[in-house]
Amino acid sequence: MNRIPFEGVIAYPITPFDDQDRVDLPLFRSLLERLVISGANGIAPLGSTGVLPYLRREEEEALTEATLQQVDGRLPVLVGVSHLTTADTIYHARFAEKAGAAAVMILPMSYWKLSDEEIFRHYESVAQAINIPIMAYNNPATSGLDMSPALLRRLLGIDNVTMIKESSGDIHRMHLLQQMLGDDAALYNGSNPMALAAFAAGARGWCTAAPNLVPEQNNALYQAIRQNDLARAQASFTQQAGLLRFMVAKGLPRVVQAGLELRGIPSGGLRKPLLPLSADEKNTLQELLKACS
Repeated sequence: MNRIPFEGVIAYPITPFDDQDRVDLPLFRSLLERLVISGANGIAPLGSTGVLPYLRREEEEALTEATLQQVDGRLPVLVGVSHLTTADTIYHARFAEKAGAAAVMILPMSYWKLSDEEIFRHYESVAQAINIPIMAYNNPATSGLDMSPALLRRLLGIDNVTMIKESSGDIHRMHLLQQMLGDDAALYNGSNPMALAAFAAGARGWCTAAPNLVPEQNNALYQAIRQNDLARAQASFTQQAGLLRFMVAKGLPRVVQAGLELRGIPSGGLRKPLLPLSADEKNTLQELLKACS
């Protein structure tokens, strides 16, 4: 088992829907192929960008299989398997492992606020059920749960929990987490506006939907970091910073869907209750995309 199979830019595809509110698998494969050949270092379906909470079990399975088939070993694949119950999370983690995923990502989802012990037992149970690495995902804005650095350090004591994706947007926490990590674990940034600061803090990778729209700029930032060219990294980040902030403010699926449309690329529809960007928001997005050119 490769305990840390990801580095660099990890691209998140959207899940497109047709006019009958069905997952459009042929279009998904086409959009996915764009990401594979864009220069990304990994692919991560079924995250926030892929509207995982809005999908039915059979849709998740179909998207998982389609991803692994389309990528066909060219890049490592990180499958989101987060669910409210431990049993459902285990089911989808096992499905992803069988399909060929390099790792799975788990966000603790909850209606009732979970205790640290409940979160720990949740990850422990999934880890015991599979043999591939797990990325523990902290995103208070979407889950309503904020896993403290102490809890994340405890999760790393579970054998195959080897990666942390931190999306709180707190750079001080990124530095603290990086100090806690040993050689067998890695930190990833999930907050787009924090991309440069997170890399500077030692993040191994950037989990982002941005490569759907501006892959060249995303890759340029990572390459500048790898070459320790901080001036070029700052310039690259500044060029795309407005777009990255807009994506977070307006919602990843909405912005990616609209941005692809503005670029003349079929992007399907959104699943309600999500609605497309307004005309004014699309105009703003158009200007932000031009700024990245």
